[in-house]
Amino acid sequence: MRGRFISFEGGEGAGKSTQSRLLAQRIAKRSKVVLTREPGGSTGAEIIRHILLSGAAKPFGPETEAVLFAAARADHIANTIRPALERGEWVICDRFIDSTRVYQGVLGKVDDRIIRGLERLTVGDIVPDLTFLLDLPPHLGLERAAARRGADAADRFEQETLDFHIKLRSAYAAIAANEPRRCVVLDARLPKEQVAEQIWAIVQQRFNPARPDALADASQ
Repeated sequence: MRGRFISFEGGEGAGKSTQSRLLAQRIAKRSKVVLTREPGGSTGAEIIRHILLSGAAKPFGPETEAVLFAAARADHIANTIRPALERGEWVICDRFIDSTRVYQGVLGKVDDRIIRGLERLTVGDIVPDLTFLLDLPPHLGLERAAARRGADAADRFEQETLDFHIKLRSAYAAIAANEPRRCVVLDARLPKEQVAEQIWAIVQQRFNPARPDALADASQ
């Protein structure tokens, strides 16, 4: 039976990596779990991640970035996500398709037909069963991101303007409103422990991690 697939989305500094890790640790006590990320998560995708986050692809425009993200995602799905799901394992992913829809689609103004076409080619039926959107005022997220990286340089997307990140937040909210069954919005201003408890309660409600048939039951 197919495993469960959960993704985390949100702006910079919202706590996606932290909450992905905390959830994976809890599930690992009961079931097999793969913790992964985008861009990246497989050998080929990690190479493309460096190109994207370094800003090397930015001069070529958002369409090129969208294609590179799609190439990374195709490798990630083929070598990490799909095999784990076919083994009946859980997959917890820090960013997935919604990031491309927002960053390259809405903010980069890449034609939606291109974004959806790339999804059909690379994602197919590998869509998250549940997506947590960690919502945070952009100025707080950028402050957190700056504190996290310390003396390191900001990556390609952290360097964008505050206005960019305000629009990013709105775009994520629109996705969540259009797909309320898949997407759950959480207030990322709360202490990380409290957010983690909210996430765990929702996961337990929807899919009991101790029962291999829980996903099938929840979908009925």
